[in-house]
Amino acid sequence: MKGVRLKAKQENPKEFAEKHTAKTIVIALVILPLVCLIVSLCVGRFGVTPAKAISIMASNLIPLEPDWTGIQETVIMKVRFPRALLAMLVGSGLAIAGASFQGLFRNPLVSPGILGVAAGAGFGACVGILISGAVLVVQSISFGIGLVAVVGAYLISKLKTGSSLLMLVLSGVIIGAFFQAMIGIAKTVADPEEQLPAIVYWLLGSIAGATYNDLLWGAPPILLGIAVLLALRWRINILSLGEEEAKSLGVNTTWLRWTVVIAATVITAASVSLCGMVGWIGLVIPHIGRMLVGPNHKVLLPACVSIGAFSVLIIDDIARSATAAEIPLGILTAVVGAPFFAYLLRRTGGRWA
Repeated sequence: MKGVRLKAKQENPKEFAEKHTAKTIVIALVILPLVCLIVSLCVGRFGVTPAKAISIMASNLIPLEPDWTGIQETVIMKVRFPRALLAMLVGSGLAIAGASFQGLFRNPLVSPGILGVAAGAGFGACVGILISGAVLVVQSISFGIGLVAVVGAYLISKLKTGSSLLMLVLSGVIIGAFFQAMIGIAKTVADPEEQLPAIVYWLLGSIAGATYNDLLWGAPPILLGIAVLLALRWRINILSLGEEEAKSLGVNTTWLRWTVVIAATVITAASVSLCGMVGWIGLVIPHIGRMLVGPNHKVLLPACVSIGAFSVLIIDDIARSATAAEIPLGILTAVVGAPFFAYLLRRTGGRWA
């Protein structure tokens, strides 16, 4: 048996190496989010060892004799754990939404906010802050207006015949510009002492103050959207071939396209309503995924879920640990994402498959 394996290696060394590399990447993508989660629970101004963090978490499932303080348990279970879960949830959702949109529109520059959902959700949050400032009110109005923005883009795209995808993208640009203007109006009429700083800080993006209630409210739509996109991932490959090719293979392109759009829109709207406008994740992470596993969406979308989860988690750890005053998450994702995207352009020369 050993001789057969050795012979296989000798006959197909390149194929063997590729399979070995693929297995290593898969294992890494499974393990890295878990490792980053444990590290995230330990990182901060109040240090906790990994062993103690794991013990505290395990004590909620099995009875253990506590060798930790009440403060340590509070920091881990009520502050860092919900925040880490929310960072992973938002990162996974934005990454898979971006990859799905890029495959759908066959354009590497498409991001989850292409249809105006991010700007719409941002304006919704501004309205919520102006009305009451209560977290649930802000999140609910943000989510609702984010969905309204996409409906508006769809209605505008139907005003004139033409390429449906091109009209939809252009309509999204119009809707996005409109809601950006509305955000500017909201800033103008906001109280400069309390409401304006809250609006500005929220728009910069942050996961500070994440609670289990946020997860209870935001996790279902994001997880549902992720599940739908994962279930349709092989069909997105067909869509990326083009309209005519997909129809010739018997695919109902209209139904499939709108299912993908709705799932990705729900993910984006829920993510923005939870943590503000966090850019670049849905644009850059899919490119990293393609570098690691290739352009096949059957493999790419699960990879984006993993990469997005631990990437946002790492960036959030830096945001809350680098300085005494927490850095807004949206600023850091732009600082990291823009140079990395420039590196990708230099490496690929603008080519994309």
